[in-house]
Amino acid sequence: ATVNEGDSVPWVVLDEVLIISTPTCDNDEDKRRYYILRRKVIKVYPYAVMAGDKLDSLNLKLDDITKARYRKKYIKEYQKYLEERFEPELRKLTRSEGQILSKLIYRETGLTVYDLIKEYRSGWSAFWWSSSANWYDIDIKEPYQPTVNQEDRLIENILQRSFSQG
Repeated sequence: ATVNEGDSVPWVVLDEVLIISTPTCDNDEDKRRYYILRRKVIKVYPYAVMAGDKLDSLNLKLDDITKARYRKKYIKEYQKYLEERFEPELRKLTRSEGQILSKLIYRETGLTVYDLIKEYRSGWSAFWWSSSANWYDIDIKEPYQPTVNQEDRLIENILQRSFSQG
C-alpha cells in the first residue's frame, strides 16, 4: 500500500491478460479449414523453432571462424548434419505444411528461406532450391505478413492462442 496525503492506497499485482480475437467462421467449411490449418501449424512450428535455434548456434560458431574458406567448409558440414538429422521427417510434410514451415521460419529468423540459403550457401544454390520448391507449389521467397495476408493472420492467431494456453 502507498500512503498519499494521509490516505492509504492498496496495490495489487495482477496477472498479465492477453486478449486474442477469436476467428470468425461463417460456415462449416471455414471452420473445417481453420482446424486443418491449426493442425498443420502445430505440426510444423517445432521445426521452425529448431531452425531459429540452429541458426543462432551456427552464427555463434561462425563468429569465431575468420577465414572464408573455413566458414564455407563449416557451413557445408553443418548442412550435411542437418540433412541427415531432419530430412526424413521433413520429406513427410505435405506441400501446404512446407509452405507454412517456410513462413514460420521467416517469423522466427526474420529472413525468408531463400535469403537464408543465399546468405549461407550462395545465390546459385538459392535459385535451385527456389526452383525445386516451385515444382511443389512452395514459394520460399514469400515473407510472413500477418498484417497483410489473411492466412498469415490466422497462423499468428493460432500461435498466440497456443502460447496463451501453454
